[in-house]
Amino acid sequence: MKEAENIIVGISIGDLNGIGGEIIFKTFEDVRMMEFCTPVIFASAKTLTFLKKHFNSEIKFHSINQIEQIVIGKFNVLNCWNEHVKIEFGKEDSKIGDYALKSLQKATLALKNNDIDVLVTAPINKHNIQSNDFKFPGHTDYLAKELGGNSLMFMITNSLRVGLLTDHVPVKDVSKHITPKLIENKVNTLYNSLKQDFRIQKPKIAVLGINPHTGDNGVIGSEDDEVLRPTISKLKEQGKLIYGPYAADSFFGSNTYKNFDAVIASYHDQGLVPFKTLSFGQGVNYTAGLNKVRTSPDHGTAYEIAGKGIANENSFKEAVFAAIKIYKNRSDYEQLTINPLKKSTKK
Repeated sequence: MKEAENIIVGISIGDLNGIGGEIIFKTFEDVRMMEFCTPVIFASAKTLTFLKKHFNSEIKFHSINQIEQIVIGKFNVLNCWNEHVKIEFGKEDSKIGDYALKSLQKATLALKNNDIDVLVTAPINKHNIQSNDFKFPGHTDYLAKELGGNSLMFMITNSLRVGLLTDHVPVKDVSKHITPKLIENKVNTLYNSLKQDFRIQKPKIAVLGINPHTGDNGVIGSEDDEVLRPTISKLKEQGKLIYGPYAADSFFGSNTYKNFDAVIASYHDQGLVPFKTLSFGQGVNYTAGLNKVRTSPDHGTAYEIAGKGIANENSFKEAVFAAIKIYKNRSDYEQLTINPLKKSTKK
């Protein structure tokens, strides 16, 4: 396994009119970050020079044209284009979406080829990135197609982990998507990630209900009784510590979540509203279930503050740390799987 300082962190630049460039610079202006990893930004030296001047950054970067030119311990910028890019902070621009996609495509290819160890994605605009090559509601679905595996949108901090049965699905369609097969796939993906990526030997997982009050015995919908409960019982029979469904309205306010290693919510806002309320600015979006490690900050492009120099980089920095830690945990887990007699080096 690589030492932490040699882990190569690929970073897609995201939407250049948003706060991605600013939070990347702010993260790596802290020179101690180079003790943990070697960053590779997929963009261009011209674009980074513009951003550096705009934000009065003192960061020094190493421009490269081929992935083999990466210098360990330096802030590397891989040139994915050579032309000048017109950046207008806070503006939605389809051309900027094209550059976000170029960066993401090249970073993903590098990840697939093992040229980088992990991928951290800066925020994209999910509308202006749409094209013939990108017809997805976000990073998660794109990376699931490119990398393979059963992807799970998994929001994490040190004290709270929330996965989603359905992610970018309209509320009116949520119940149609939640089937026994989907529940089993998502819960098993979460369970395996907790063991492999977070080194929890016997994960304990809570499942939130679909309807208010988990349906009140069918008064407010039958999905909880007819779909969730039987599937949870089946998973329990396999020896997994899966509990629920729990009424979502009181689950977090009562601190019940603290009794579990992770929570799986039925739909996007049911999980992300409490997650971001409890941890905004520190949370990380991790795509569990893939054969590679990808993380991102827990926020979007933030056009309303883009270019003003006031963006908070904490979530992006946490995303870098999380990617490194998960990579190391996964490497340790794989070594133990190959040689179960070998003791883990994890303290």
